[in-house]
Amino acid sequence: MKIAPETDASLSEAPLHEAVARNILLAEVHAWARRIGVEDRIREIHIRPMKRKWASCSSRGRLTFDVELLRQLAKKRTEIIVHELLHLKVPNHGPVFRALMKAYLKEK
Repeated sequence: MKIAPETDASLSEAPLHEAVARNILLAEVHAWARRIGVEDRIREIHIRPMKRKWASCSSRGRLTFDVELLRQLAKKRTEIIVHELLHLKVPNHGPVFRALMKAYLKEK
């Protein structure tokens, strides 16, 4: 898996300081990917400014997260990370996707 150079991130309940935030976010993404069972589907992870959304996931395994996510609380980061990683299993927002979101966020 390729990790973009701008992608460093850690785990915290408070908004994250940029110096460690990228490494923290990356660690959170990998931990959730293992839990969900999609670690082998991730090809790239990027963190960059995005104008209209928190994150995106391509069918080829490229995950992109908005740099503003680094300043959010852990709960918000988790919701967004799980949402994007689940798209590597389920490409839409149908009933299966919603059920998996609910199940994974409840188990946290």
